[in-house]
Amino acid sequence: MNTIDKLNRVLQFVKDSFVGKNDIVDLLGISLIARENAFLLGPPGTAKSAIIRQLSDCIEGGRNFEYLLTRFTEPNEIFGPFDIRKLKEGELITNTEGMMPEASMVFLDEIFNANSAILNSLLMALNERLFRRGKETRKLPALMFVGASNVLPEDEALNALLDRFLIRIRCDYVDTDLLEEVLLAGWNMERQSAEKPVITPQEIIELQQRSRQVDLSPIRKQFVDVVHNLRNTGIKVSDRRAVKIQNLLAASALMCNRTEAIKSDLWVLKYIWDTEEQIEILAGIIDAIIEKDTTAQQVHPQARYNKTPNAEELIKEVQLLASRWHSGNLSFEEQNVIKDKLRYVQTRCNWIKKNEHKEHIRAEIEQLWKKMLEVV
Repeated sequence: MNTIDKLNRVLQFVKDSFVGKNDIVDLLGISLIARENAFLLGPPGTAKSAIIRQLSDCIEGGRNFEYLLTRFTEPNEIFGPFDIRKLKEGELITNTEGMMPEASMVFLDEIFNANSAILNSLLMALNERLFRRGKETRKLPALMFVGASNVLPEDEALNALLDRFLIRIRCDYVDTDLLEEVLLAGWNMERQSAEKPVITPQEIIELQQRSRQVDLSPIRKQFVDVVHNLRNTGIKVSDRRAVKIQNLLAASALMCNRTEAIKSDLWVLKYIWDTEEQIEILAGIIDAIIEKDTTAQQVHPQARYNKTPNAEELIKEVQLLASRWHSGNLSFEEQNVIKDKLRYVQTRCNWIKKNEHKEHIRAEIEQLWKKMLEVV
């Protein structure tokens, strides 16, 4: 069995244990191969920590570090205390045994509770995989960092922390229709005795190295066009993030046992949002692009999976666009941004299941288009 098949077996094992969480598990797999960090946003009880824990358990020989941050968390609780023996000799050396600097998988819950005392050290660890304390500098073995929170940060100082997580995943409660399956899977997991599939940290590192060999040239022009499109729509994609997103595209290709990227690998761009309002907009933009991919090559399953849009979220987005349009004094460029966003909301509207909801939103959209045409 090749290494990518071993990882896919591990991911399938985790998916079977957590009903309705396939997208989260697949994205964690992408993050592992890309060696990029993932952020989970969602209320308590949506299995965020349980999924990470089970994935970590399948990494044989790796160490897992999990911690719930509070406003009072001290650096010692994350990185380890100073070594008392060395301190007596006048050296400031950290005893990192069992702490984050020795972990291969790191999960930091309620990460936006991080205070200024640990923020700078965290930023360096997340971005450069380095731990620095005084004269001490260590390279971290972490394969991936996962952060989680119930809410997005409001403090500007914490936006830099969110920026260190390239992939952002929304974790919701499972659909009521799947509740029976959730209960059964949860019951079986409590009594689980079957041998779990495993993969070693070294094998994951090998996959990370192989992903750097994936040929992105077949989709580079389309990727550039998408980045321009997103920027014009008001979704910020910095040059640094654009460069790093290429790692996600390569990881998607490698997960499918391909050595070159195809258009459908752009599905990962649906998960680079900064605000919850951008989730539906990004999905509309990216799904419209990858739907045109007619390649016969193996496509990642998430590229073909369109989540049914939330009607309530869509109508809020239409109302927000209407409010911005009626605010007046808009430049020509700002008007075009609003029109682009409305087109993508209109596309997403077609996938709403309930006809009455769909028709109501369509009517609101048509009314807003009429107002826009009056200006012209």
